[in-house]
Amino acid sequence: MPTPSPLHQRLAQELDQREAAGTRRRLTLPALGLVDFSSNDYLGLSRHPAVQLALQQVAQVGAGSTGSRLLTGNSAAAEALETQLAQFHCAEAALLFNSGYAANIGFFAAVPRRGDTILYDEASHASVKDGIRGSFATAWSFRHNDIAHLERKLARATGTVFVAVESLYSMDGDMAPLTELAAVCRERGLYLVVDEAHTNGLYGPQGEGLVVELGLEADVFARVLTFGKALGSQGAAVAGPAVLRDYLLNFSRPFIYTTALPPYSVASLRAAYKVLPDLSAERERLFALSDYLKTRLNAVPGLRVPLESHVIHPVFFTDAPGPARVREVAAVAQAAGFDVRPIVSPTVPAGTERLRLILHSYNTAADIDRLAALLQPTIAGRTPVASQKHQKR
Repeated sequence: MPTPSPLHQRLAQELDQREAAGTRRRLTLPALGLVDFSSNDYLGLSRHPAVQLALQQVAQVGAGSTGSRLLTGNSAAAEALETQLAQFHCAEAALLFNSGYAANIGFFAAVPRRGDTILYDEASHASVKDGIRGSFATAWSFRHNDIAHLERKLARATGTVFVAVESLYSMDGDMAPLTELAAVCRERGLYLVVDEAHTNGLYGPQGEGLVVELGLEADVFARVLTFGKALGSQGAAVAGPAVLRDYLLNFSRPFIYTTALPPYSVASLRAAYKVLPDLSAERERLFALSDYLKTRLNAVPGLRVPLESHVIHPVFFTDAPGPARVREVAAVAQAAGFDVRPIVSPTVPAGTERLRLILHSYNTAADIDRLAALLQPTIAGRTPVASQKHQKR
């Protein structure tokens, strides 16, 4: 067997370090029949009959788009979807990307230029930070949801200034103070960019997002609308002025050099957006369950769920147990029939390990009660009876 090269050894050593720290990532297959407290399919649209029908109807079109949008991958359906998106989200225009990650990289690596400044919330998505790294602009983070700290950073800003935030943060489940941020940006001539990955489909009169719910469309330069969460599909769009769409089409490398979304994704999204206005009861149920979960789990000794969390709920252990214990508790929950996942470093800072519970309109109060009953003895260090038997729904 050949001697491993220095690069092989370095890669293996770094993996071993993560293994020792309990933070090494591995792929796992989803278990069938678990109560879903983990997926991003908030409204169950991935399985909605109208979406399934749309997929069946487009099956004869072909599996792939065959090329980038600027070559052979464009279609009347994709352009119709972009028009539908712009109208629905109260924007001048929208441009499709293959994922929220690609959309964030595509925007931030293309629009801010050398001499400009990007100020971004420290809790922003990795895709925002990676996009910023691809930009020649100067960038500084500000403390999470801290407008005073943002304003202090402005003293050093030069050129065109962009402020990047998420409407709902994916790890802590709390919201950006968008109304206050929009006021600062309006008064200072800054350009606000809002990642609506986790609010698209859930907030607003018809699911248009938090920006529309708050009436801030005119104050937000660009919105990143991700479809892999409440829309139950894949892809994303950047919504904003028509000139921004045309600029990204010409200068955004993740758009230009990527094979376009396949026809079945476009079809599923067009169907999902037609259904979305009719899901107000599902959204209300989801928000009610969210409040119930916080009440129920905060009554479990040793657990803390922040009251400001929405839909996404970090569940902290008051004794700061570390990654191994968090993984152990998640494994107990999974064995008992609940799809509950641990979140550990480097996804979150070391010392802030947590379970992350995501709620859906198809969850029930009984699901939450059963999980709370399981966690109470587990957190206390006793093995609950429920963990001995996989409970299918």
